[in-house]
Amino acid sequence: MGFFKKVESSRKEEDACFDKTVLAGNGWIGEVKKGQFLRLIDVGGNQAADTLFYDAEDVQNHYSAIRTIVAQKNIYLTTGTVLLAENGKPLFKIVADTCGNHDTLGGACSAQSNTVRYGHETLQMHNCRDTFLLEIAKYGHGLEKADLVPNINFYMNVPVTPDGGLEFADGVSAPGYYFELEAMNNAVFLLSCCPQLNNPCNAYNPTPLRVLIWDK
Repeated sequence: MGFFKKVESSRKEEDACFDKTVLAGNGWIGEVKKGQFLRLIDVGGNQAADTLFYDAEDVQNHYSAIRTIVAQKNIYLTTGTVLLAENGKPLFKIVADTCGNHDTLGGACSAQSNTVRYGHETLQMHNCRDTFLLEIAKYGHGLEKADLVPNINFYMNVPVTPDGGLEFADGVSAPGYYFELEAMNNAVFLLSCCPQLNNPCNAYNPTPLRVLIWDK
């Protein structure tokens, strides 16, 4: 992914207006207002944070991995990346990043993908797609199963191989690593704290994530 420049935030945790710890296997959905800042902390290290974003003014206008990659001419996401919606509207900008390894190609784990990757016996295991469905059911506002579209897997290490494939490799995050987003418009943030015990990206040990929000 090339040279990574670590960028830290000057915002202090005690000044946050929202502070929530999401346990592994759980999720969170909430609206972030234009101008607010959201930080997601990898509490234990190497925890996969599967996320989706929507335009709060029109939830059918969701995050677009393709538009984001094309606009920045890079498949890897880090400080400076603007997360674009399907219609090109900017939803968030990454303004700080102490990890620098975030994937938007591998997709969220599901019962079906887990059986392909890890074996049929994993079919009944909880997965991020199920968490997304539970959260949007609680949220309402027109979101439904069809709105589970390409996502971002923050902290997941998914390098592209020389032949164009994807490799789900050991994670490179560590306890306390974080990234921070600036909301460029009113947006909905949907998080699944991955429960997957078979994922090498989280060292086979799912751990909590912490969400902090500042008004400025």
